[in-house]
Order: sequence, then structure tokens, then C-alpha cells
Amino acid sequence: MSHHDHRPGVSQASLVTRSLKVTSEASRYIAAAVTEIDALSGLDGVTYDPQHHKLHLAYDAKRLCIDDIEAVLARHGVDIGAGRWNRIKEDYYRFIDQNVKDNARQKPWSCH
Repeated sequence: MSHHDHRPGVSQASLVTRSLKVTSEASRYIAAAVTEIDALSGLDGVTYDPQHHKLHLAYDAKRLCIDDIEAVLARHGVDIGAGRWNRIKEDYYRFIDQNVKDNARQKPWSCH
């Protein structure tokens, strides 16, 4: 079994990975956005693939959500790709992030 050390504040139980395609025009601004995203509390890692214009993220969904990431991108003028598949993934990511937060707040009801 492999052991991966996560950044402080990141729990393996609520760790999620995300991949977002950004517009090709975003390459001018992506470096500053990635630097700011990398400093967010609860983020485990962020990389940018310039060849495919994809942003790869790993974060603790109890502390961050896709909307937090997109807010940073918007501040730097980086637009998310407008394709149908990208929009579907964004909605799915929002749903999963909210489920992780809701489940973390839920008290166990069973006495077993």
C-alpha cells in the first residue's frame, strides 16, 4: 500500500481530483492564477498542462469547492472552456463537493 503525504489541512477521506479545460487565450494569465490557487488552504496540488489547456487539481472538498477555484481563475481573467462536456463536469463537481461537505457535517445515527 502506498503512502502519500498530503499538505496540512488535507484529509485523504475527502480528497477529490478535478480536471478543467481552460480557453487557449488563458495561457497569458494562467501562471498567476495557478500560483494563487496553490496557496489556498485545503489544496493538495495544482498543475497546468499547456499542450491540452487543462488545469489538474487535488483538494479537500470539506475545505474548498470548485466555485472557490473558479473565482480565482475569474479574478485573473482565465476563462473555463465553454464546451458541453466541461459544463457537465463543473455541475457534477459542484454536486460532489456539496455532498462531501454535507456528509462531513452529518452525525452518525447508528449505534453499532
